Amino acid sequence: MTAHPHILVVDDEAGIRESLSSILSEEGYLVESAESAEKALERAARGDLEVILLDVWLPGMDGLEALSRLQSIPHPPSVIMISGHGSIETAVRATKLGAFDFVEKPLSLERIIVLVRNAVQQRRLEEENQSLRSELGHRYQVIGESVPMKALRQQIAVTGPTNGRVLIYGESGTGKELVARALHAASLRSKGPFVEVNCAAIPEELIESELFGHIKGSFTGASEDKTGKFQAADGGTLFLDEVGDMSLRTQAKVLRVLEEQRFEPVGSNQTVRVDVRVIAATNKELDKEIVRGTFRQDLFYRLNVIPFFVPPLRDRIADIPILVRHFLNEFSSEYGKKTRELSETALEILMRYPWPGNVRELRNLVERLVIVCPQSRIEPHHLPPELFRGVSESLHQPYGTLHEARSAYEREFILRKLQENRWNMTQTAGALGLERSHLYRKMKSLGIAAPE
Repeated sequence: MTAHPHILVVDDEAGIRESLSSILSEEGYLVESAESAEKALERAARGDLEVILLDVWLPGMDGLEALSRLQSIPHPPSVIMISGHGSIETAVRATKLGAFDFVEKPLSLERIIVLVRNAVQQRRLEEENQSLRSELGHRYQVIGESVPMKALRQQIAVTGPTNGRVLIYGESGTGKELVARALHAASLRSKGPFVEVNCAAIPEELIESELFGHIKGSFTGASEDKTGKFQAADGGTLFLDEVGDMSLRTQAKVLRVLEEQRFEPVGSNQTVRVDVRVIAATNKELDKEIVRGTFRQDLFYRLNVIPFFVPPLRDRIADIPILVRHFLNEFSSEYGKKTRELSETALEILMRYPWPGNVRELRNLVERLVIVCPQSRIEPHHLPPELFRGVSESLHQPYGTLHEARSAYEREFILRKLQENRWNMTQTAGALGLERSHLYRKMKSLGIAAPE
């Protein structure tokens, strides 16, 4: 975007073109002119125009036809229509075709200046909003090239543009909120609000007020009116996280809202109508909760229109290098540090760890490493001890031969001792009962690289 906006004046009267070009140039705009709609379309197709002042009555193609065609080009400029024979019908038609405004001759130069300034500001705000939406869309990408993640992205692409309710299953830390936000970004409601409620984090006595709002004085401590999450999400998406922790009483009220799209705030008899798409998530097995009597079966069927399953990280180990690279870039940029990278040996350790905290645990680890690691290359001795405990616990996996199993155990055992002794070769060799030279040979044969 240039500092001095490009303006195009389109009129078949040379005097109009010259006077408008002169006054707008004095205002600091870069001004060009054209005497026909055909030439205006040709110039607009080259890009970088922000505003076009377009006469309605032109020889050949008229201004309204040109306005219609301008809307089909990528990032069309704002258009201010000019007419010497103005009518309400023409003005309405121009507005419906996308005109920013409509002015009549004889022209008020002061009004033209104000309109052009406003048109430039609105167009730049729209481009800024588009850029922010694009950035948010990138931020809420579902990352991974494993089969389950490719299937998940495909499911988001197919169901995102619908109003179908989605119930997302997955362990804590797998990224259920990310999937919910990706669904919202892919939906026809993406310009509307995305409102999140963590049902497990809100005390039972406050959950109804949080969801439906309340009026002043409806209960002790209600010192003013409060807008609930359902109303805040009107026209957008409401994400009910950990919905399995919601009380039966609240479940009954939520069920009614889902059925009727209306409710009464706590303490009020006034009905509030809303248009909300509900996405829910849980780390519980709701069918078992239904048997126990802690979750309503009718609510389950209302929420579970489109089930999603987010796999745990241990079931998509192949995605770890991609996720690590993504988080390294993200946090290196956020903290203004040189981009970090993981050595192959350190990455292998991460890929053998079972990740009970899933992607959230991996993300937190990478953030910690970016902050505290003094070197740009992260080696095994920079990793926390719990990763090595996880490695040793994962050795129950089957191996083809006794030699493979023995080599794997030796490798993990030596790595753990190296970590415990902070990669001091003399101390590690002593702890293992080996000569230093023998330890080096073992490390080489097992593919263990010493840190730089």
